[in-house]
Amino acid sequence: MTIRVLVVDDQAIVRAGFAAILDAEVDMTVVGEAADGDAAVSMAAELAPDLVLMDIRMPGMDGLTATRLITRHSGRSRVLVLTTFDLDAYVYDALRAGASGFLLKDSEPDDLLSAIRVVASGDGVLAPAVTRRLIAAFSQGAPVHAEAAGAVDCLTQREHEILILVATGLSNAEIGARLGLAVGTVKVHVSAVLSKLALRDRVQATIFAYESGLIRPSGTPTA
Repeated sequence: MTIRVLVVDDQAIVRAGFAAILDAEVDMTVVGEAADGDAAVSMAAELAPDLVLMDIRMPGMDGLTATRLITRHSGRSRVLVLTTFDLDAYVYDALRAGASGFLLKDSEPDDLLSAIRVVASGDGVLAPAVTRRLIAAFSQGAPVHAEAAGAVDCLTQREHEILILVATGLSNAEIGARLGLAVGTVKVHVSAVLSKLALRDRVQATIFAYESGLIRPSGTPTA
């Protein structure tokens, strides 16, 4: 299956560079290039790409607004945010708006390709340490969202436990080992958590866990 990618960046040379890397892969193809958020939203609606590689800071409509609109209205398109800074408030806002992860612009090509494949497969890029550090940093001191806290009540005790472990960065295999469950069983529970809470992926689940008060900014459960 070919992953169809829309590349969004206000610098033509950057777009061309990403396009060259992606088109060289047998399982990827660049279906379009956009120079700003307005074009990205229009092209995402028209082309329905599997993944949008999104720059955040652009003139006109920025990547944050474009991400929110694309994830809200182009249901099948997932967004992978590109940024220059690993601790960037804009990136955190983009994750909250529905992006499935982020990648630093100076990442190695293999890391970019791996991230695209992970996100396109339906999972989120919870970059070990970096994404969790970002989420923890920008949720520091933030008030608990009452709506999010109330939504936790729909989860079973096991689902509640698994959500916390997902938010601390454990993989399905690590969660299974921790709880004595088969990986397949963990996947079923994770899918149930995402479905019940209307979350797109593990990145969204991690943000939810912080905003609902299940996890402290230190990364530890709240009792």
